[in-house]
Amino acid sequence: MALDRFDRAILRALQKDGRTTNVQLAADVSLSESACLRRVRALEESGLIDRYVAMVNQPKVGLPGNVFVHIGLQREGDSELSAFEEAVRGIPEVMECYLMTGEFDYLLRVAVADMADFERLHKDFLTRLPGVARVNSSVAIRTVQKKTELPLR
Repeated sequence: MALDRFDRAILRALQKDGRTTNVQLAADVSLSESACLRRVRALEESGLIDRYVAMVNQPKVGLPGNVFVHIGLQREGDSELSAFEEAVRGIPEVMECYLMTGEFDYLLRVAVADMADFERLHKDFLTRLPGVARVNSSVAIRTVQKKTELPLR
C-alpha cells in the first residue's frame, strides 16, 4: 500500500494517541470525517495499523528493571530455532525477542522487579529453554530513550 501525505499524517497522529476520536483526527490531518475514517479503516485492513494498545508504565506495575539477555544455542537448525522461539513466547517477562547475527543467536529484553526476580527467571526459565548453550546478561541502569513511534517519511 502506497502512503500519501494524509496516510502518513494519520499514522503519525495515531502513534501519538491511538485513542483520539475520528473527529479530532480528521481535524488534525485536514480531512473530512468520512474520508479520514475510510483511510483509517484501509490502514487497518492493509495491516499497516497492526493493533491498538495501552502503554503501561513499567515501574508503576512493579517491574522497573530491564535486562538484556544474549542467548547462544547449541545448534542453529530450523527445528532448534522453532523450539526455542515457541518456548520463549511462553515466558511473560520476555518483552522482546530477536533472532540475531553475530556472536549470540538471540537477544531478549526481559522486565523484572529486581535482581532476585531476574535470578529466578534466569534459573527457572532462561537456562531451561530448549537448546540453550550460553546465556549472557546485561542489566540496564536507566532508560535514556524508549520510542513507540516509527519515523514515517
